[in-house]
Amino acid sequence: MLSLPEKARWNALEDERLITDHFQLFTEEKTLAAIIDLRSDTVTRPTPEMRAAMAAAEVGDDVYGEDPTVNLLEQRAAQVFGREAALFVPTGTMGNQIAIRVHTRPGQEVIAESRAHILDWEMATTAVFSGCLVRAVLAERGILTWKHIEPAIYARGAFRAATGLIEIENTANLAGGSVTPLPVLEEIWAGAKERNLPVHLDGARIFNAATVLGVDVKTLTRGFDTVMFCLSKGLCAPVGSMLTGSAELIDQARLYRKALGGGMRQAGILAAAGLIALEEMPARLREDHANARLLAEALAHMENVAIDLDAVETNIVIFRLTGGLSAAELVTRLKARGILASTVGADAIRLVTHHDVDRAACVSAAEALTEEIETPALVPQTHA
Repeated sequence: MLSLPEKARWNALEDERLITDHFQLFTEEKTLAAIIDLRSDTVTRPTPEMRAAMAAAEVGDDVYGEDPTVNLLEQRAAQVFGREAALFVPTGTMGNQIAIRVHTRPGQEVIAESRAHILDWEMATTAVFSGCLVRAVLAERGILTWKHIEPAIYARGAFRAATGLIEIENTANLAGGSVTPLPVLEEIWAGAKERNLPVHLDGARIFNAATVLGVDVKTLTRGFDTVMFCLSKGLCAPVGSMLTGSAELIDQARLYRKALGGGMRQAGILAAAGLIALEEMPARLREDHANARLLAEALAHMENVAIDLDAVETNIVIFRLTGGLSAAELVTRLKARGILASTVGADAIRLVTHHDVDRAACVSAAEALTEEIETPALVPQTHA
């Protein structure tokens, strides 16, 4: 047992440790605030309202279906998208892959655009988990139409794998956040129905698409058999995505979520932030779009930059460097100035605007981009 002097010294050490921890946290927050992070909207941090809701969340065991906050989030997601049911999953990748597994049988093909997330960024899980092949179809700006899709459909036969699913990504991430209009989707839904094929939407950023089109997400997604959307990108939740569909499909999906390790027990802490993301955050996405437009227009005025302004519809800006400066070199230069960006090719850069990068930060980023792109790389001088 500690003596009184020893206890006093221990308490003093504990106080000092707490002060140090708080100072380190404050310093880290200030450092994060000083960085202009345009790599992705996945870097958004939960809002103060989300943190408060998470701390106060009522929880239970979600694997038993007993977490009231998760249940409420699933009910609201189903209502917003006009579906019978919804499932809370840890990631958009898991939501997409569960949907593929629900809709297909091993040995089938999944038609998707050639830059689709399920093809390039989901670790070949379509093959591993569902036993299916992605049939990649190139489309301008990543927007698949029925004219692209119909020739790629194959029935069961002796020489070709049959098509089991059509997958659409809206917005199209690596095509620059382009938006598929509702009439294009309606034609796809009608054609797929005629061919008796299910259609899944990777709607990671579907609220961005809805904002651009001025259409609610229920209308914009009504013809899809399943819809996955992310809470943790532009909507700012720390973790989570939703998969919506019929009650029968979501019952099956729940089993596959467990098989993939997605049973999260007291997940209401996360769902509490997801509810705020779903109910409150879509209304501000137009700010992100305006900031992306600011960056795009600044880039369009620079020499040694190629950018399609018409393709910048949402919060993603992709541009090419044409003057010899590599994408990797530009990213390194920007990082030295406290600006983070992503390469999406040897000469291509992606910028993504979001809640944590305001207008002033985007103006600063545009100025830095101008200076770095228009300043040639320093070449070491040699002397005879």
